[in-house]
Formats: sequence, C-alpha cells, structure tokens
Amino acid sequence: MKRFVQRHVLPLLTAVATAMCVVSAPAAAADQWNPPANLVRPLDEVWRHVESTYPNLYGFRNYGWDQIMANRGYVSYCVRWDSGQPVSAALRDRIHAALARQFKKWMDAQLENGQGYNNWPYRDVPLKVVGWAVRDRGTLQWTDNSVDIYPGNINENAPQCAPECGRFFNQGGSYPRCPGGVARHYDMSLWLTAGFGGGAGGDWGQRIGSEYYVNALDSDNIHILLHEIGHTFGLDDFYDWTPTGVCCFLMKAGSAAQITEFDKWMFRDFWRHLKNRYGL
Repeated sequence: MKRFVQRHVLPLLTAVATAMCVVSAPAAAADQWNPPANLVRPLDEVWRHVESTYPNLYGFRNYGWDQIMANRGYVSYCVRWDSGQPVSAALRDRIHAALARQFKKWMDAQLENGQGYNNWPYRDVPLKVVGWAVRDRGTLQWTDNSVDIYPGNINENAPQCAPECGRFFNQGGSYPRCPGGVARHYDMSLWLTAGFGGGAGGDWGQRIGSEYYVNALDSDNIHILLHEIGHTFGLDDFYDWTPTGVCCFLMKAGSAAQITEFDKWMFRDFWRHLKNRYGL
C-alpha cells in the first residue's frame, strides 16, 4: 500500500472517494499570513480539521513541497500510459505541455506580485517528463530519445517506470541504481488509465482517465488533474463537511472546475505550516 494515498473516483465533477492523508504536532508561527478577512474562519476550520484527522501530518516527508525542495526548485514526472491507444510524438509533447500548464497553476498560487509568498523560494518551478511506461513499446510512435521508455514493467496491473528511478521508492535523495542517476529520476507519475472514471492523487502522483485527459489537452483547466495535484501537496477532500462561508472550490469535488481563491489560501496555509522544516 502506498503512503499518503489519496484515491477517489469522481465521474468528472462529482465524487465518491476513499482517501487517506498524512499528519501530527504543531508548527512554528508563520512570518506572513494575511488572507482575506472572509476566509480567516474557514481556513482556520480546515487546518484544525487537518490536524485532527491526518495521522502523521508533520512527520510525513514526501509531500509535493518536499519533492520540490529536495530538487531545489523543479519537479520531474513519469507518464504511465495505461492504454493501448497509440501515442505519436506530437501527442506526447501535448501531454507533457498540458501537465506543465496545470502544475504551474498551483505554483502560481504561491506568488504575490511575482515573488514567492511567505518565504516560498521559487518564482518558477520547471516541470520535465523524463520517462514513459507502456505495456508494448510499439504503442509509442516515436524513435527519438527525449524520454526514457520502460516497456513491460507491470505493477498494479499497469506499466510503471523503473522503481530504481522513482522518488517514491528512494526518498533518501540518491538514485544509485537508476541508469541515469539523479538527473533521470522521476518524482511523480502521471498515470493515465483507459476507461478510468475519476481521479486519485498523493505523493506518488496523479491518476486520471486517459481519454478524459487527451480530450482536455487544450482546456484551460483540466479540473480532475488540478484536484489531484492538490492532494499531492497535502490538501484534503471535503466529502462530508464544508467550511463556514464557502461553498464552491476545487478541492470540494463537484463544486468548482478551477483553483479558487479559497483553494489558493488553503495551499498557502499548508506551506506556512511546513516551511519551518526547510529552515524558512
């Protein structure tokens, strides 16, 4: 069983879920915290709920925050192509570009007037896809070596990139058995599954339907992916309660299709409670 697994199935904007998060003891006071007045109470409610429900909140060390900080400001991905549909080089590049655009939306939530909010050290967090996992090499219709290709390595009944190169399996920061070393490691997987109706997310990455993702490549907001990336950074689900005074936000599945102001401030709140672990 994977740690910090947020797994849930949501038919597009509606959700049925099983989710497990992480958590435990209080953090140092933030240096900067100035949310809009109308969000102070609901944000406080959310954090108190997180502290009371996550089993290892402050001890867990593989949130998306930890991954970016360990890399000193970038993130790398493997694509698990859990589908028999062929992928051209052009489609591959669109899949990469859409992932980078969606990830950037969360990173931009950490910026205030172009600067990192509350000691966030990065104005830009580049994302690179370094590998593709597939059942059959013939499914991938390109011959260049821009990404590492892992055919026939099956886990959880799906292709996966080499565990030796994955951060989930090597959280000490070194990759001695990865053929490309640290430079070719992947922090997370984008797991694209044919016929998958919903999403799942955690420190290991995000899983969504391959058809849904491909059909949404030109969309401004790929909302299921955005929701699952939120889980990678520790944000909770809201299946059985709603914070006071807010009704509609991305992490409350089915109520919004984009990152809202409330999502942004929940994201910043998670950072302010963890940033002291990096000496910030």
